[in-house]
This record gives sequence, structure tokens and C-alpha cells, in this order.
Amino acid sequence: MIRKNPELVAYSEVLFQKGVDGMHEEEFGPRQLILEQDHRYTKIYLIKKGIAKCYILDENGKEFIQEFLGEGMEFGELEIFRNKLTICSVESITSLKVFSFTYSCFNNLLKADFKFNQLIMKALADKIRYKAPRHSYQHAYPIEDNILKLQRMFPEITEVISKKDIANYIGVTPRSLNRALKGLREKKQSS
Repeated sequence: MIRKNPELVAYSEVLFQKGVDGMHEEEFGPRQLILEQDHRYTKIYLIKKGIAKCYILDENGKEFIQEFLGEGMEFGELEIFRNKLTICSVESITSLKVFSFTYSCFNNLLKADFKFNQLIMKALADKIRYKAPRHSYQHAYPIEDNILKLQRMFPEITEVISKKDIANYIGVTPRSLNRALKGLREKKQSS
């Protein structure tokens, strides 16, 4: 649900303490747009603390949430490899503390720091590995099953993430989500 990578954030903290040129700390408030889909940026971000959502906005204005990002998750890195516009928008859900890397800093670390390179390659592989099973599960099972799975993974989900974002994450309307949540509450009360 909320993806994390503690090993990458811990290693990045070590790099930051060493004073790597082009690496900075930044903060964003809740619900702040950090990257906008189809734009060009010159930084890569790594979440130090907080939660963000990564989403695609379709032509009708509907958000399709790719993933929720937690501590140690990077974003903006895909575009560096092909010098393309951003694929997704990224917005903070909670207050966010991040490490930011200039493109030249990130590239230099990939070339000169074997451990950093390995951690980034592993993070990219995990992103790919994570997406297909999540999307197939959401399409193969009823809304209630998806909600129960999310609640097992993140019990306080509805306290931290809005119902609209949860609905966009599992690919349903907020109305369908509310109906399913009501049905689950009624089942729980009757048992």
C-alpha cells in the first residue's frame, strides 16, 4: 500500500552527511504538487519522511493513483534516463521531508558509487515488480476484498488517506467505495 525503502533512505542520509554536491534537503506541506505530469524537471526526490501519491491524470481529469510513496521512495528518476517529460504527477499527502538530487549529482552517484547504483537499480526493479500484481489483483477481486487487503496492510488507511484517493487507488468511484465500506461495517456488526 504505502511503499517504503528504508535501506535507500538510510544510505542517502549517509551521503547527505558527507556533503555530496548537488544533494539538498527540502520540505513540502500537505497536498502540495511537487511534480506535474507532462512537465520537465531537473531534480530527483527521495522521501525522508511523510507520504506522497504518484498518479496519472487522464483527459477527463480523473486521477489514477499508481502508488503511495513513503520513506525511502524516489520519484522523478525515470525521466533522467531518457530525458523525457514526467509520466506522473506527485503530490504530498502529509508534510514531506525529502532529499533532492540535481540530475548531475544523481548521474555522478550512479557512476561513482556502486552501492547507490545497486540501491537505485533494486528500487526500479521493485517498482516494476510491484505494479503488475497490484493492478491484476484489483481487477480480479471485488471492491470489498481490495479494501480488506488495504486495511490489513495499513490499518489506519482512512485516517491518513482520503476516501477519494483510496477510491482512485483501487480504481472505483467514491460512491462505490462508500457503499462497500458500509457493507463491510454491516457485516462486521452482524457477526
